[in-house]
Amino acid sequence: MKYKGEDTKLIIGSSNIIREYVTMNPGTAAGNGVTIIGDSNLFMMHAHIAHDCIIGNRNILANNATLAGHIEIQDYAILGGLCAIHQFVRIGESALIAGGSMVVQDIPPYLVASGDRAKIYGINRIGLERRGFSKDDIEKIKNAYKILYRSKVTVKIAVERIEDALGKTDDKVEKFVSFITNSKRGITR
Repeated sequence: MKYKGEDTKLIIGSSNIIREYVTMNPGTAAGNGVTIIGDSNLFMMHAHIAHDCIIGNRNILANNATLAGHIEIQDYAILGGLCAIHQFVRIGESALIAGGSMVVQDIPPYLVASGDRAKIYGINRIGLERRGFSKDDIEKIKNAYKILYRSKVTVKIAVERIEDALGKTDDKVEKFVSFITNSKRGITR
């Protein structure tokens, strides 16, 4: 609807697998003017990438996974079949979105989300193990998750507790915290 013939782009990286009936839209002048697809992604049948999206590397979008405009997906995320992501949402690194989920707020890195108006159900342990995360790293992520999702405090207080308990020097925990503190739509809880 927004595209009026402006000079916008769709940039697709290398080694992507794009199956039948996948649609990818260029950026819009009202957005950033470009849709960017990284490298080594798998787009299964009927996946849809709307305008002004940024897709990282090594992601999987299963059949009929649908992205509205202005979405950012970091690396190694998996979006199950028939899931729909609301415009301006960010999906963190190594997140797993279950099939049929409707995501309306950001999903932090390393977590599993599911449901109509998705909720977080824990960490993506299997995905992290497959990526070679150490047991120590997985345990730190699990502890950060517990502080954020089980302590029944505000996000701001949870972030402070995560930084106090796990330190600011751990790169994976820092990525988790940074994603949360930079959320504009709010995170899925």
